[in-house]
Amino acid sequence: MTKRKLNRRQAWRIEKIQDERRARAQKRADRASDALNEGQLSEELDGIVITHFGTQIDVEALPSDGQIYRCHLRANLPQLVTGDRVVWCKGASTGVVVAAQERQSELCRPDPHGRLKPVAANIDQIVIVVAPAPLPHANLIDRYLVAAEHTGIEPILLLNKTDLINDDNRQDIDELMQIYPALGYRVLYASTKNEDGLADLVDILQDRISVFVGQSGVGKSSLISKLLPDVDLRVGALSEKTQKGTHTTTTAQLFHFPSGGDLIDSPGIREFGLVHLDDQTVAECFIEFRDFLGRCKFRDCQHKQEPQCALLEGLENGAISPRRFASYQHILSDGET
Repeated sequence: MTKRKLNRRQAWRIEKIQDERRARAQKRADRASDALNEGQLSEELDGIVITHFGTQIDVEALPSDGQIYRCHLRANLPQLVTGDRVVWCKGASTGVVVAAQERQSELCRPDPHGRLKPVAANIDQIVIVVAPAPLPHANLIDRYLVAAEHTGIEPILLLNKTDLINDDNRQDIDELMQIYPALGYRVLYASTKNEDGLADLVDILQDRISVFVGQSGVGKSSLISKLLPDVDLRVGALSEKTQKGTHTTTTAQLFHFPSGGDLIDSPGIREFGLVHLDDQTVAECFIEFRDFLGRCKFRDCQHKQEPQCALLEGLENGAISPRRFASYQHILSDGET
């Protein structure tokens, strides 16, 4: 399909809109600079981004004074996300973020054009939430695990809504969830309905910065509402027609646990794209593959039907799970990489 050519009026209007946006951004930057130069702002303070709203963000002072401050961004700052540590100044009505501190970690996902977009920063662990409905599949879980391994952030697998396990789905779920402890991943089970497993989850979250990811409808918002009852989150119901949840969270937000630790609630992610990873990187992110990589007969082995392929030999002798290997093949074959 050829790209539609804009006429002169359309091109002029688009350029006019872009000029207006640039002018508004420059005015905001000028106001922030004027406030700094005129001494209208306080001394520089440390803070953490709680959430963001386009050109403005909410910042909490560190150490916390219990207050959240709406702030403008000074010009030429990088894109900030929830969890970022910043240097900022209080103002009469609105503060100003003047600098961003170095990130210790960041969670990114590709946008529809394949460009990496940060979602949250300075995370200690990723809690991958799945549920009996929508029925979890190894391919979906493994995509999240590959993303976590690539970022170097510890993943934890949480099967939520265990009250929905029944005779029809129990065997499939048990067989799937048994794969991951054998690989060294921590697996938790929880239900907000009967509160099973919530104490174990609180222990895992304590004194760490965590982010919940998973398909819509797996109960992320319900979990947060149970763990933090004072937090007002809209809980989306599972669509009976599609068996996919309705999106309820529109921007990442950071919450504090009374016993210590922070939780970043990210927007619902139905699939975690891996378009930014090449084939070799994907293979390295399957942790059980690492002992076999580089041991194939052929240097350019594609791990499909080649003779003396180390991965295929590991699959044959039981060292590699057939479900995990199928996930690996699926990720490579569906155009993700």
